[in-house]
Amino acid sequence: MKIFNTLNRKKEDFVPVEPGVVRMYSCGPTVYNYFHIGNARPFIIFDTLRRYLEYSGYKVYFVQNFTDIDDKMINKANEMGITVKELADCYIDEYFKDADGLGIKRATWHPRATDNIDAIIEIVKTLEEKGYAYNVDGDVYFAAKKFDEYGKLSHQPLEDLESGARIDINEAKRDPMDFALWKKQKPGEPAWESPWGMGRPGWHIECSAMANKFLAKTIDIHSGGQDLIFPHHENEIAQSECAHGVTFSNYWMHNGYINIDNRKMSKSLGNFFTVREIAAEFDYEVIRFFMLSAHYRSPINFSKTLMESAKSSLDRIYNCLDDMKFAADNAQSRTELTSAEASYKKSIEDLKAKYIAAMDDDLNTADAISVIFEMVSEANKAITAESGFAKEIITFTIETIRELGGVLGLLSAKDDNALSDEVSALIDERAAARAAKDWAKSDEIRDKLREMGIIVKDTPQGQQITKA
Repeated sequence: MKIFNTLNRKKEDFVPVEPGVVRMYSCGPTVYNYFHIGNARPFIIFDTLRRYLEYSGYKVYFVQNFTDIDDKMINKANEMGITVKELADCYIDEYFKDADGLGIKRATWHPRATDNIDAIIEIVKTLEEKGYAYNVDGDVYFAAKKFDEYGKLSHQPLEDLESGARIDINEAKRDPMDFALWKKQKPGEPAWESPWGMGRPGWHIECSAMANKFLAKTIDIHSGGQDLIFPHHENEIAQSECAHGVTFSNYWMHNGYINIDNRKMSKSLGNFFTVREIAAEFDYEVIRFFMLSAHYRSPINFSKTLMESAKSSLDRIYNCLDDMKFAADNAQSRTELTSAEASYKKSIEDLKAKYIAAMDDDLNTADAISVIFEMVSEANKAITAESGFAKEIITFTIETIRELGGVLGLLSAKDDNALSDEVSALIDERAAARAAKDWAKSDEIRDKLREMGIIVKDTPQGQQITKA
């Protein structure tokens, strides 16, 4: 597999530190609200990467953290009249509701910053002892210029980074580039005991500490949104490599931005949407399909029109699966393949190899989805009532499409085709009406079933039932 490494700005062969094992860290949400559509993209993309690595035979140890203490959380908790922990508990629960809906697998570990204060303090102490950090009356800062390679991830010279930095009023930093590792407690803020007095961790340090604690000093992959390259990931590299004296992460992966109707997403523009809001109109699976329909490094434009198009495309795959299931239910079982079946099976196997090649090429989910549609086209042409294909070859196609969709976290819906007693009775009643040539009653029942989300298609083999 090749991965585009932000650190070197090129595709590189993926070679993990330990053969057969991948240690991967992905930045999670700050849990003070529902996560928005921009957050959803990295969550979905890097869940897909994890799924594909597992599909490829790797044992994946995956960490996605929760930032559960920072200024935004403190302010929101104060506004709501609750504790920061109560706020975090609430929105971590809400995160999982949306993440589960999007088909995002639980990480191996979901550590919270506040549960790992000891590990954070330990790495800050190490940096101070090594001369990379300094204490100013309870605030501890990292001295960025002491790390010779600062800026290597964002590929910007130090002077350019420095020109964009600033010293806030009352900040005692020695240099504009320095950043907080530990923050002295302010009145009314949550705080923990430390060698520097009561305080709380800075944002950047938590990820370094938890990656080291749960994975290793050198991990294989660190991922997140493009907006995290600087300063967050740049600072993670600096503090981690200065503390431990080894490479922090061998591969850095970042997804592109999301625009809304070709405009940057912004609360001030009124185009800021949470996943929960979008899921009220479109299935979670449609959101995931939409996100994977473009290459992860490319910018992606979100709009209602494009979401409706994604829904139609996903429906096309499901319709093909439904048609094949019906065909399999009515097909003969046969162990020997005809020449036509053997040729068809090889075309599906060749397409599977093409899918794997796309995923191996820097997780090209857009091309992988295109391959699934090629399979759908092949199946729609080949598997007909006239073709007489064996049950085994039809089932093989269904299983292959579902297998490859499953790697993308797709096509798990509508697996349960069990019908209620009421629906089953209506279907039987309609069959009787057709047998009696009572077309008016047949159409009336068909329309009633459609209102219930059940689609009835009349075929030479009988009524084909699918869920809308």
